[in-house]
Amino acid sequence: MAILPFLFLFLFLLLLHTPPSAFASNYLIGLGSYDITGPAADVNMMGYANAQQTASGVHFRLRARAFIVAEPKGNRLVYVNLDACMASQIVTIKLIERLKARYGDLYTEQNVAISGIHTHAGPGGYLQYVVYIVTSFGFVRESFDALVDGIEQSIVLAHQNLRPGSISVNSGELLDAGVNRSPSGYLNNPASERAKYKYNVDKEMTLIKFVDDEFGPIGSFNWFATHGTSMSRTNSLISGDNKGAAARFMEDWFDNRGLSSNTQFASSNSATIDRIPRRMSSLVDEVSDESAVLLEAASSFKSTQGRNLTGNLSVSKRVRKSQTGGGRPQFVAAFCQTNCGDVSPNVLGAFCTDTGQPCDFNHSTCNGKNELCYGRGPGYPDEFESTRIIGERQFKKATELFGKAREQLKGKVDYRHEFVDFSNLEVALGSEVVKTCPAAMGFAFAAGTTDGPGAFDFRQGDDQGNAFWRLVRNFLKAPGQEQVNCQKPKPILLDTGEMKQPYDWAPAILPVQIMRVGQLVILNVPGEFTTMAGRRLRDAVRAALTSGGSKEFNSNVHIVISGLTNTYSQYVTTFEEYEVQRYEGASTLYGPHTLSAYIQEFKKLATALVRGQAVDAGPQPPDLLDKQIELLPPVVLDSAPLGRNFGDMKTDVPANSTFRRGELVSVTFYSACPRNDLMTEGTFVLVELLEKKMWVSAYDDDDFCLRFKWSRPGRLSPESYATVEWRIPEGAGAGVYRISHFGAAKGLLGSIRHFSGSSSAFVVL
Repeated sequence: MAILPFLFLFLFLLLLHTPPSAFASNYLIGLGSYDITGPAADVNMMGYANAQQTASGVHFRLRARAFIVAEPKGNRLVYVNLDACMASQIVTIKLIERLKARYGDLYTEQNVAISGIHTHAGPGGYLQYVVYIVTSFGFVRESFDALVDGIEQSIVLAHQNLRPGSISVNSGELLDAGVNRSPSGYLNNPASERAKYKYNVDKEMTLIKFVDDEFGPIGSFNWFATHGTSMSRTNSLISGDNKGAAARFMEDWFDNRGLSSNTQFASSNSATIDRIPRRMSSLVDEVSDESAVLLEAASSFKSTQGRNLTGNLSVSKRVRKSQTGGGRPQFVAAFCQTNCGDVSPNVLGAFCTDTGQPCDFNHSTCNGKNELCYGRGPGYPDEFESTRIIGERQFKKATELFGKAREQLKGKVDYRHEFVDFSNLEVALGSEVVKTCPAAMGFAFAAGTTDGPGAFDFRQGDDQGNAFWRLVRNFLKAPGQEQVNCQKPKPILLDTGEMKQPYDWAPAILPVQIMRVGQLVILNVPGEFTTMAGRRLRDAVRAALTSGGSKEFNSNVHIVISGLTNTYSQYVTTFEEYEVQRYEGASTLYGPHTLSAYIQEFKKLATALVRGQAVDAGPQPPDLLDKQIELLPPVVLDSAPLGRNFGDMKTDVPANSTFRRGELVSVTFYSACPRNDLMTEGTFVLVELLEKKMWVSAYDDDDFCLRFKWSRPGRLSPESYATVEWRIPEGAGAGVYRISHFGAAKGLLGSIRHFSGSSSAFVVL
């Protein structure tokens, strides 16, 4: 009988570590993640087109997260999710060149997809078309290099991690993370079509779970529609917004909860994501009786003077590592974007800032002005809290789906890709043949959205325009009558597709790509589809996959749209939504038949996929890297005040300080421009915990609770400050802490000198 407890223990552990099906390996799977944060100062942020929104610190870091799926002796594909506003054609072109140099023809534009989560709080200047780099004052090489380097390294890690494993899929409704920000446009769709759906936005999250044969779960990717606009147009801290936050929460949750268990994921809604063992103090056992001991220990550690370093030591100090013990890869969780075109995370609705009343329904204005109409997130008026809440809602749904994922993907790995010239594409609509148009943006584009209003007297729902702005437009480029007729009823504000000086203002040739892993089909689109546009595309592809008696696909096929992928071409609405000319319709570049063109091309790719046929590659997009104009000035010189060193304290914690969970600790250092060293895979700041007379990293600038804020006393001043704010999490252990800062300063002759400094110690009870 003595053997029975051991037998039960063995069976229990087997249950915990074994994925929930019979598990022969279907595929080789590999995941990787790498830092793409980029320049945290001086660079305009991409998304809101607000020239005043310039980066000045870090909310939490941005990452590229990649998965590779391969048949053991067949096809393979790569999918990369970026904590960036969108993919970029020139980034994709140069990334593919690097992959070909490294791996030959193993990874090409055919089987590689790069998608952005659509955060509006990342560095801009990395797209190659003029209209997308106006507010960043041209191309920003630092942003571009950080992206290309980081994407490449995430793929390299995924490739190195390729091992036998399986993939499961699950889906479910998430009801409270997105609302339709253009409901009047949605209502212009046919009533019979709207009646087929319960909601005016897609509420379904689709998740895939990766399980290594030896290590068990190693990651998950999911697709859900909501904009990355929880952080506002005035925010200046680099942030992955709600999807980046969800990814950080889930990865930390798994490190704490999931490493030794595969059966408890479904109960994770009550998980406290900050309660991670490495952050708990072992200095004392009973805090209530030993607070005097903590204070005495803290009093021994005064702030250090800034000191020079031989290199960037922050990489070795960062909290999270790319590999865990025993060669196990770090768990990777990605929250991908889909058809989010008209979906806002500001779920409380849009209100006028002057009256507090709801905005005008049709035009999203307040007394005729769009500038006063703002959407409110669930944490209103705190955008950081709204980001946390919407991120946490996605995180909790993902962990639920992750724990209950039972349907295993089985079948081929395959893909089809083509380049299509959308500026003059013939589209068959029954017996009629129509055409797309050269790119153009309507007047309502300049009105912005309730997530980020525009300026002047523009308004959404404008299908007329006005004489003054037409006169301004004509100084740049007056559209011809053929273009005017083609784009109707859009009144053209910027005829970007026909503007070629100093080089192309907008893309014409776009990538269209379909990927398949068993019964999962990913439609990679280079733009933002609205809710109904996405539904029509999915339905059309489903019909193409299941028609003709194909036995490979049935009603169980899972079709997801991957938005903002491989390049960026703004929005795609339905024909009916285009007629209304709200922001999304005005930003549908290629005219009223843009969606029909996509449906035509994706049906062609889907049919070729089912039949095993090749497709023409199509015309190559231009490589405009050599034509880029860079106007952002470099860092010339950093200096500290006379008698001060880089890393010295400007504002320390008060002597004998004691803080409690939920309170804010704030310190300021004399610093230098963060552009001198991006601290890639490192950190600008640390919260360190005293453990057995040694300082141990507890939190870094990739933690949601820690903010790194950089500033200059004057616009042209060579001096600068780094303010670190730590909102003490509920899961922080009681103990002695300090805050440290890492930086790099530029000298007169261009030399870079690394430095660090630390605050006085303080107590957390």
